[in-house]
Amino acid sequence: MIDPEKCTEKIREKAAAYGKARAERVYAEKFESSKKALLMKDALAMGVESVAAQEREAKADPEYLELIMGLAAAVEIEETLKWELEAERLDVEIWRTQQANERMIVKSHE
Repeated sequence: MIDPEKCTEKIREKAAAYGKARAERVYAEKFESSKKALLMKDALAMGVESVAAQEREAKADPEYLELIMGLAAAVEIEETLKWELEAERLDVEIWRTQQANERMIVKSHE
């Protein structure tokens, strides 16, 4: 049996974690472009003149690759929490439907 109070309690508990995960993902996305620009600047300082070559050097840098892996992890955490929250919300909707169905059954027997 679905307990809507427990579902909403779980939503409240996970809401802060979801907010934090989303903030971390957004930060990682914004930092990714900054990091790429910094690495491209370093490549320019090392004599790499074309923008395409600078970008290639930046994207091949181990620090950039590590950042991309961190971004992937942040997205995974955010998406997991998002769908856990959605599952709790759907459980409440199922409970509401069950309650409405039970009311209809009781009314039909009156």
